[in-house]
Amino acid sequence: MGIHTASRGTHGSRRVHAELGLGLGIHVSHGTVEVLMQRIGIQGLPGSRSRRPRPPTLPVADLVERDFTRTARDQLGVTDITEHPTLEGTVYYAVVLDTFSRRVVGWSIDAAPTAALATNALAMAIGKRTPAPGGTVIHSDHGVQFGSWASTERARSSGLLPSMGSVGDSVDNALMESLWARVQVELLNRRRWRTRLELSTALFEYLEILHDRQRRHSALEMLSPVEYELRPAPVA
Repeated sequence: MGIHTASRGTHGSRRVHAELGLGLGIHVSHGTVEVLMQRIGIQGLPGSRSRRPRPPTLPVADLVERDFTRTARDQLGVTDITEHPTLEGTVYYAVVLDTFSRRVVGWSIDAAPTAALATNALAMAIGKRTPAPGGTVIHSDHGVQFGSWASTERARSSGLLPSMGSVGDSVDNALMESLWARVQVELLNRRRWRTRLELSTALFEYLEILHDRQRRHSALEMLSPVEYELRPAPVA
């Protein structure tokens, strides 16, 4: 019950089971956890499969071709912009995600979907990770913000290799679509937001704390992104 509450009611039996074993050293079967959660009436939140329209923009080569698997951090970052309403007006937010660890390495929040929104998120990622010139691909969809001169020039001047998927195809940026779905279910749709500041503060907490440091990801051996990056390298 405490683990489910600490996750803000988002964790299902699989992540509760992982937290018990990996986090607390309490070893029980997944089936037992599932049965106990059913008995006390708690469950995780389901995913979302919503899709958003993609406007056409300037052409950039696709250097990823739907292969997001990487063997180390700072090899491939994916980025995207989405939005959510408040009673005060819409909030737009951009994120840069390292595909190796699923860690949010850059983000930006604003009241308008400008090129600066995408560029600021990219600038945070560059400042935090300092990628080697020519060693990191930054992949996006064909949103006009990412195809702008400012965004592509910021990437190239920092030694990054810009990449874009095909127009209107969410599968070409599937990891970002997965992140947006979880944010939607675990945070955005759970209440009505009064002001942009209220929502922006909640997004900061979700991305920097819950997602990167607390949420256990099935693709990361049930570790959080920060834990996954800090784990000892496997012995050859």
